[in-house]
Amino acid sequence: MTIELGLMLAGMLMIGFLAQWLAWRVRLPAILFLLLAGIILGPATGVLNPDKLLGDLLFPIVSLAVALILFEGSLTLRFNELPGIGNAVRGLVSYGAVAALLLLALAAHLVAGLSWPIALLFGALACVTGPTVIAPMLRTLRPNARIANTLRWEGIVIDPLGALFAVLIYEAIVSQQEGHTLGIFVATILCGAVIGGLAAMVIGFLLRRQMIPEYLQNYAVLATVPLAFSVSNALTHESGLLAVTIMGIALGNMRNVHMDDILDFKESLTTVLVSLLFILLAARLHWPLPDGMLGAGIALFVIAQLLVRPVTVALSSMGSSLTWRERALISWVAPRGIVAASVSALFALRLDALGVPGADALVPLVFTLIIGTVVLQSATARPLALWLKVAEPEPRGVLIFGSDHVARAIGTSLKDAGFRIVLADDDWDGIRQARMDGLSTFFGNPASPHAERHLDLAGIGRMLGMSTNRERNSLACVYYRQEFGRDKVYRLRNLTPQESTERAAFSGGLLSPPLFDENMTHGRFGEMLANGWRVKSTRLTATFDWPHFIEQYGSDTVLMFGVEEKGVLRVASSKRELEPRPGWTVIALVPPNRGE
Repeated sequence: MTIELGLMLAGMLMIGFLAQWLAWRVRLPAILFLLLAGIILGPATGVLNPDKLLGDLLFPIVSLAVALILFEGSLTLRFNELPGIGNAVRGLVSYGAVAALLLLALAAHLVAGLSWPIALLFGALACVTGPTVIAPMLRTLRPNARIANTLRWEGIVIDPLGALFAVLIYEAIVSQQEGHTLGIFVATILCGAVIGGLAAMVIGFLLRRQMIPEYLQNYAVLATVPLAFSVSNALTHESGLLAVTIMGIALGNMRNVHMDDILDFKESLTTVLVSLLFILLAARLHWPLPDGMLGAGIALFVIAQLLVRPVTVALSSMGSSLTWRERALISWVAPRGIVAASVSALFALRLDALGVPGADALVPLVFTLIIGTVVLQSATARPLALWLKVAEPEPRGVLIFGSDHVARAIGTSLKDAGFRIVLADDDWDGIRQARMDGLSTFFGNPASPHAERHLDLAGIGRMLGMSTNRERNSLACVYYRQEFGRDKVYRLRNLTPQESTERAAFSGGLLSPPLFDENMTHGRFGEMLANGWRVKSTRLTATFDWPHFIEQYGSDTVLMFGVEEKGVLRVASSKRELEPRPGWTVIALVPPNRGE
């Protein structure tokens, strides 16, 4: 069946979106569904033949897409964060990564019969995890904070480093294959480093001096990345990937260069590229696989899961404060993702064109490892964490969007009641004051892609929208309603029902229930605090129950929260009236000079 190019590309975009959406709904890494979609479209049905569809454009398209993906991943690497992430993480991304590379290469050489150069390249590709597969897995796994931070930082740091390992090994293979001398190989590395460094310096200089208008900054970076990649390749063959990796690392660590908006744009672009790329690459898989590759791939997956990962974690965590239970779970969780799939396919294309023996085995082995680790670990990691007793209990913490005096007062009262509280806002003055008050904070919009990468939601199960920006409150409610559930998201009104327009009232009713009572607004709460009202926490007893509390503090007392004896937080809302019982701790806003 022949399908028009435009229709096929449009269909791939829609299939990629559906795969990403399905992954979001079931909280599994999107790479799993993208690869399955590609396998169904390609080897299973023959509907999609990337080589025939794109012809000579296939290699340039894959190359530029991988360059942009590696650049976006490299932007997340921050050198100033390395000293504070612990001995275990430093070990995992340094000598632990090297040990994993060598052990995987040895296994590939012995089990799959790959030559040492191809086996080392496989080891470099297969030793990385990556935030795109770790982040969704952590949401369902919900381990304790130390495990979550270790896995998250390992994925962020090792992703570009693993790509760099793979590029260096690949350059060595290509140099030897094409008869280059060692001097030419060194020149290739230097060319990539110089071009990448110069590109980062130029873009950083222009951004720092505000010489590019804000609406063109994303365009400028988007144009520079493929240009640096292509120029570097033109000067020295196959140095482009190294150039964009160096460019991303250098640009991401420059001072006084604001990269958040660019990184958000690049992540959105990367989502589209990843969706198309993985479908294309999976569709290129040939079935049946080369002789012995299916069995070898399964054997390598078992070795990587049961031998290589435990050994590297044990080696890397020596001298750390991690318990044996925490090390055991970390030893089990190491899904492979974007770098392994995309770079392996790109290198396989090039090596196959050069006639390098064993290049056709690279993609099947890597893809088997990706599918095996994602499926097995997604299905078993949470039960294993519960059995090891290192999983977070039912999320009790609260994310508060806002950092002004109202949000800080409510956050402090909940923190004093024993709940983990995180205040998130892009108002630096409010965040700074919250930190001075001893509250955990996140500087940035909590509904942004930046927050998805960096906001630690371990132990968090509710969101209270208390921002003074009504539109952002609405956006945060929609975003976290899918994350926590419809009944775990609340908002503090910015307008009373009488002040709201018909459209605002309708949309507000769709988002989340308003906090406290029908007429409570952010402005009114702030005025009450300014007039001497205070947040009061009291444990109720059989002799001092809620009616007695009202009698002592007045009928105009505003009930905010109730904490049951088992520590369950109940939120007062105009849609859900609380009836505090003896044994509860009530948190209420009480009038001045009452009950003293």
